Amino acid sequence: MLPEIGFIALLTAAAFSALQGFLPCVGYLTGRPEISSATRLLAGGAFVLYAAALTILAVSLAQDDFSVAYAAQHSNRVLPLLFKIAAAWGGHEGSMLFFVATLSLWGALVAFPSKGREPYIDIPVLAVLGGITLAFALFAIFTSDPFVRQFPPPVDGRDLNPMLQDIALVFHPPLLYIGYAGFAVSFAYAMVALLLRRVDSVLIRACRPWTLAAWIFLTAGIALGAWWAYFELGWGGWWFWDPVENASLMPWLLGTALLHVIIACEKRGIFGLFVLLLAFFTFSFSVLGTFIVRSGILSSVHAFAANPDGDNGRGLALLLILSLLLTVVLGLFALRADTRASREPLSLVSKESALAATGALFCVATACVLIGTFFPLFYNLAGWGAISVGAPYFNRVFVPLCLVMLAILAFAPVLRWQSVPVKGGWGHLLLMAMGAGAGAWLCLRHSLSPGGIALIASILAGCVAAAHLVALVRERGGWRTGIHLVHVGVACTVIGAVQLAQFTDERWLAMAKGEYHTLGGFTFILDGGDYALGPNYTAERLDIRVEEQGTPIARLMPERRFYEVREQAMTEPGVAPKLSGDFYASIGEKTGPNAYTVHLQYKPMASWLWLGAALMVFGGLLRFAYRRPASSLPGQGGR
Repeated sequence: MLPEIGFIALLTAAAFSALQGFLPCVGYLTGRPEISSATRLLAGGAFVLYAAALTILAVSLAQDDFSVAYAAQHSNRVLPLLFKIAAAWGGHEGSMLFFVATLSLWGALVAFPSKGREPYIDIPVLAVLGGITLAFALFAIFTSDPFVRQFPPPVDGRDLNPMLQDIALVFHPPLLYIGYAGFAVSFAYAMVALLLRRVDSVLIRACRPWTLAAWIFLTAGIALGAWWAYFELGWGGWWFWDPVENASLMPWLLGTALLHVIIACEKRGIFGLFVLLLAFFTFSFSVLGTFIVRSGILSSVHAFAANPDGDNGRGLALLLILSLLLTVVLGLFALRADTRASREPLSLVSKESALAATGALFCVATACVLIGTFFPLFYNLAGWGAISVGAPYFNRVFVPLCLVMLAILAFAPVLRWQSVPVKGGWGHLLLMAMGAGAGAWLCLRHSLSPGGIALIASILAGCVAAAHLVALVRERGGWRTGIHLVHVGVACTVIGAVQLAQFTDERWLAMAKGEYHTLGGFTFILDGGDYALGPNYTAERLDIRVEEQGTPIARLMPERRFYEVREQAMTEPGVAPKLSGDFYASIGEKTGPNAYTVHLQYKPMASWLWLGAALMVFGGLLRFAYRRPASSLPGQGGR
């Protein structure tokens, strides 16, 4: 009975979303705005019902109700409760229901009145959000119903994919989907701006916090996904340039561009059309990311994320939604956009030029990732055979763009709007030189010939870190604190990525109990191994001691797990994180009694990746919490 209630809640919520999108249109066409007064209540009611449907699905999983086909496919009686609940978004149908629920959550938040927003803007924004939510709700109802029954029910479930049985995967997909859905609010504000033919400070200021909030969630989701790949997959990598990874990276790049361009539009009233297009394409690329993950049209190391039954009809339905969104907004843009916007010439050395260049570079980077992701598909469809595009392409085109962005970012603290003279330039150059020296030292301490790109990236990252750390101290708090922390986080992430890419020391070797090997100046000693029993798996575990000059400094416990229900083996690496570098070990094949093939790695400054990501998220939260003072609003001075 409970799953049927969940399906009824989903149907009723879809009806609420339809009314949420329809009533404001009726009120506008009939000249009776009072008809739209119920829109806020409808948005809140829709969220309650979608959340109820998602909760019922989670309860069905927790109660081992295997008459629900989705529960039988993605759960098991011995699966830990936390992973049973996480299974609610671990498969295609559940993840789409979660996505619809998050769309309605953002709508409910917009419906909540705020002193910082104009009430007349909220109603049309809610109408657009209602239409978007309805489209995905209908997709879930007709192609991805998670409440389908099966009789007779199986005695036990098929279990959750072992790759998803990790604490990071409990939170990684929800954060991504909340970020994806959050950009729908930016999309809706841009549509309303076109409909009203208003791209002014009121609309832009209302849109900015929603865009920032979505960016924070998406950043956290991507970072957690990279953390999961590093700690769970056993190969020690954190970014593979995989289509599924690219699916989340592209909207993040566009969302970052949007945040930068919004600043210039809010302050100077320029780049309004650029803001609108970025808002449209950021959410459209979020939908494209959902299409990539759920259609199975592109091969991926994240094969668990694809639709398991191979039904491309779902992919076509998502593609239809994406095509409809783009057709509507681009058609509206062609009809309503005011192309007579001001073309005031920009000073080359100014904050406006830097923001414009940053936005353009992020857009070019997105285009490069898009081409590399889909080129193999079009190459195959053209009948030219099979081809793969991997890390060499992405690194070749993406890294130079990142270097230019870092160079702009290093000068950002001293740039002013073109009507304000630049001050403190020589002092800033001195600080950048000190940061450049620190970055160069971090790179050259491993090797006197690290590679030109690695050295340049380290120098620029050092410049960025020094410039923004000093700006933090000089300004002593305030609303810019978060911005500077985000940029310091970017520098930390770049430093960690360069160190890992250039100086990771690794070796595959055979080890028997009592044997030792030296790697990266450290001694790895195999003390032995034993067997472990998990809730739904058995494991073979090694005990590896790490010493430095005879002093134990870390202990690694890598495992090779076997999940009986899925009949699937998984490697669980042993990792000992340190600020200076991580010790990393994973198990290969058993070569004899108490003898194994072991993959040992020393990964310098790997923790700086997660430190940088944490600073970006924390800085974003600080910026979201602080309101810009009145003196910094358009036409009132400030930087």
